[in-house]
Amino acid sequence: MKVAVLQVNSKDDKTRNIEVALDLVDRAAGAGADVAVLPECVDYLGPSEGALQAAEPIPGPTSRAFARAASDRGVWLLAGSIREESGDPEHSYNTSLLFDRGGEIVAKYRKIHLFDVEIEGSVSARESATITAGEEVVTVGIEGHTGGLSICYDLRFPELYRALASQGAEILFVPAAFTLFTGKDHWEILLRARAIENQCFVVAAAQIGKHPPNGNCYGRSMIIDPWGTVLATAPDTVGMAIAELDFDQLRRTREQLPALANRRTSDPLVLIGKEA
Repeated sequence: MKVAVLQVNSKDDKTRNIEVALDLVDRAAGAGADVAVLPECVDYLGPSEGALQAAEPIPGPTSRAFARAASDRGVWLLAGSIREESGDPEHSYNTSLLFDRGGEIVAKYRKIHLFDVEIEGSVSARESATITAGEEVVTVGIEGHTGGLSICYDLRFPELYRALASQGAEILFVPAAFTLFTGKDHWEILLRARAIENQCFVVAAAQIGKHPPNGNCYGRSMIIDPWGTVLATAPDTVGMAIAELDFDQLRRTREQLPALANRRTSDPLVLIGKEA
């Protein structure tokens, strides 16, 4: 299975953002990708008031555009995330959609962990002010293999990825808009950790560059194998990276270093230093 991660610099022009994303899907299909993966907030990345205005029902104009792209190019397409109407005028969902080669929506995941962070002088965000959290862990079949869905800040919560692996995930998808400040220190380390501990491929498409009012995304979209080796990384610009996923390697890794099989899920853990 050949997978492409598509790296964009979405801003507050929704129409332009979708045009750039669709052009990259074309490029990925032309390069032979079976699965094309877009980043978080591919439809809109800008002031929060505009984000609420950008929200749509699903199906809606944006999801239909991606459905046509998947069908016309004959690829699986993960629309990393778009703003989905929630029924609450003050909140939307941050929603990831997977389309099959025929353009049908086969999975929908709503971001569970919301980015409410205050790092003095560097990052200030309160996603919960305009986003409603999802509640469902989502896996999906992709041509004989199982993918697990997540979005950006989810990456910091390993229990989600263990739940996905426990449900049979072999590929962990991580569309993101990681900040430049946190990304330079944490992005690759966290992605490789999720790959190693769950013995899965990790496919992470990221936003890159500045967006209004004062945001800046790290980029470095990448594809990682179950040993934790980075197979491909996008350059520091709008573009893509592509790699072949070798599921025989995944099987060998799990057989030779059976960490998932060796987990103690029923026995009590020994607390070091606790007296009997």
